[in-house]
Amino acid sequence: QVQLRESGGGLVQAGGSLTLSCAASGRTGRTVSNNGLGWFRQSPGKEREFVAAISWRGESKNYAESVKGRFTISRDNVRNTLNLQMDDLQPEDTAVYYCAVARSSYASTGRRDYQYWGQGTQVTVSS
Repeated sequence: QVQLRESGGGLVQAGGSLTLSCAASGRTGRTVSNNGLGWFRQSPGKEREFVAAISWRGESKNYAESVKGRFTISRDNVRNTLNLQMDDLQPEDTAVYYCAVARSSYASTGRRDYQYWGQGTQVTVSS
C-alpha cells in the first residue's frame, strides 16, 4: 500500500500564493516513482475536480483551464514528493486539495485513472 500526506494548505488573501506538498510513503518503489501523479480539489457541494497532473518523468504536464498560468506542478522521484505551486489565488480556488497516484505513467486527468489518494489539505482564499 501507498500512503500520501498533503501539507501546505492554509488561509491566504486573493492574489496570494501557496505551495502544496505531498509526501508518499509505504510501497512507493513501483507505484509512485514510475507512475503519473496528480492534484484534485473539491469544494462543498461540488464533485472532486482535476487540477494538475505530471507524468512519471515529469516531461508531460496537464492543467485544468481554470488554473493554467497560475499553478505549477512538479515532482521529485528521489524523495517521492509532489508539489503544487499556486500563484494569484482567487476565492474560487477555495477547496480541499488532494494528491493522487495514477494507475499509469501518464499525466492523467480523469479521477478514475487514480488508485491512491491522500486525505486532503484545506486551501481557503479570502477576497
